[in-house]
Amino acid sequence: MAVRNKFKYGLLALLVSASLTGCGLDGDDGEQGETGAQGPQGEQGTPGADGSDGTDASIGIALDVVGRAFLGNQGAAEIVQYHADTQTIYATNTSTNTIAVIPAGTVTTAALGDPINTINLTPSTVDLPADINGVALGGVNSIAVSGDLMAVAVSAAVKTDNGYVLFYNGLDSATPAFLDSVEVGALPDMVTFTPDGGKVLVANEGEPSDDYTVDPVGSISVINVLASGEPEETGTTVGFTAFNGSQAELMAQGMMFPNPSGRTINGTAIATTVAQDLEPEYIAATNDVAYVSLQENNGLAVLDLEELTVDVVGLGTKAWADLNIDIQEDSSVSFGQYTGLYGVYQPDSLATFTWKDATFIVTANEGDAREYFFDAADDAACTAAGGVSFDEDDGCLAYTDEVQVGDLVAEANSELAMLQATGEADDLRVTTAMGDADNDGEYDAAFTYGARSFTIWDQNGLVVFDSGDDFERITASVHGAQFNNDNDVNEGDSRSENKGPEPEAITVGQIGDRTYAFIGLERMGGIFVYDVTNPYDAQFTEYVINRDLTEGLTSDDVIGDLAPESLVFVSAEDSPSGEALLVVGNEVSGTVSVWQISQL
Repeated sequence: MAVRNKFKYGLLALLVSASLTGCGLDGDDGEQGETGAQGPQGEQGTPGADGSDGTDASIGIALDVVGRAFLGNQGAAEIVQYHADTQTIYATNTSTNTIAVIPAGTVTTAALGDPINTINLTPSTVDLPADINGVALGGVNSIAVSGDLMAVAVSAAVKTDNGYVLFYNGLDSATPAFLDSVEVGALPDMVTFTPDGGKVLVANEGEPSDDYTVDPVGSISVINVLASGEPEETGTTVGFTAFNGSQAELMAQGMMFPNPSGRTINGTAIATTVAQDLEPEYIAATNDVAYVSLQENNGLAVLDLEELTVDVVGLGTKAWADLNIDIQEDSSVSFGQYTGLYGVYQPDSLATFTWKDATFIVTANEGDAREYFFDAADDAACTAAGGVSFDEDDGCLAYTDEVQVGDLVAEANSELAMLQATGEADDLRVTTAMGDADNDGEYDAAFTYGARSFTIWDQNGLVVFDSGDDFERITASVHGAQFNNDNDVNEGDSRSENKGPEPEAITVGQIGDRTYAFIGLERMGGIFVYDVTNPYDAQFTEYVINRDLTEGLTSDDVIGDLAPESLVFVSAEDSPSGEALLVVGNEVSGTVSVWQISQL
């Protein structure tokens, strides 16, 4: 209506103007009059002052390795933390079930001359107790640091039993000492503090036993930190029982529930509830809200830290029809665009940042299948126990949702039928938990694990930005057929059929007035950097890797930093060198690397 009125008023003004002018409607034009004399020139004004220099819309950065530590064995450095007051790095050592303490005060702005081989930081260790209150402990899974306090998440020796968070103080003097323990849920996989240090949050994954006959619920534990700096004696654990019976509704939002419900294994009838199936993986929090990745289920839990109420958001899928993806392990770069192929985000790590006082979430979209094996004597014993298949190395397969595209039964005239027609996608790993909405055993499309990207989401669970096919295209441009490498042996194009580069770790940090997201690729070992200052105008900024990709080398050789599992940003104010740093825990190589971040 407003546009229509505006048009009417414009037409009326044109007609009135024409009638008042009285020329051009009929009759000849009159002769042009003489040009009038030029008016007097005024005095020239005083020149204005020079304006200030403008600022760049986006500032580029460069990364150089300035510090590196080896924890003594491979498979060691998984989760890293940084204590600013003592300039100390803490890292989990899962091989020895200890915490490595790495003094980083000697780090300078000088880049290492040989960053792949040079080790210039020497760790000491903090030993963890073997049991708490008579409960045998399993492995260390995660650590978090805030002020003088360190929280350590440790599972029970029987992973389906409740685990513990162990608290250490004395960090301010670089002498961590055991303080107390708090029981949490089953398999505490990740621990973090709220930014103000007032709460400790724990993602209790609650994985089932190897034969799936014992399946604890997934949960989130909240432990208050007292004004004295000590944790409360007990925490509050929040579960998902309120969502039991809501599986269909959640699936309609783009979630998935892969499990063997309806089968009998080792004499136990499996009937998995939503609360059992949801497995919290990773937490990023403000002081008021915790955002929790539900990786295998392709969801996000949102926990109100005041009311301790939780909501669940499905993350949906990503179409590969108009993006490049390599799904063939043929020792070459062989990109294609495939109708009928979708990616399930399934994020692992996540982080938050703000723009215009609103919270945004960034996710590393790794993807993950479920696969559980239990012991059986042979194939006959496996079948008798209700197993799917028997393997000499792995044992009896209790359950997996992973198959290859070529193994799916396609619904007639479906997108999947067209995808299978060429055979190019036949060996790609996909899930059976999506694509068969009517449960008739026939699939209309294929859904592969992860999105081979990172994504920015708003607090409503809507996609703001996705890096699309950047990770594979850029690594292919840089490394050629050595892209999509595995993380323990140099064999190019060996992961294209199985989640590709696998973005695993993510963090954000501010340098000057710019905000950057850093994403670590678990398989390739490289790190991507994006300027996310404005989440609606995110820009690729840099890609670095500290790995020798010579064909045939294995992790037994010295080939650099393998499998970045966690990233920690250190601001320039907290850095020993006065320059911002990125601390990386590289799980397969057992190394901690320190990258200096410089503005260009």
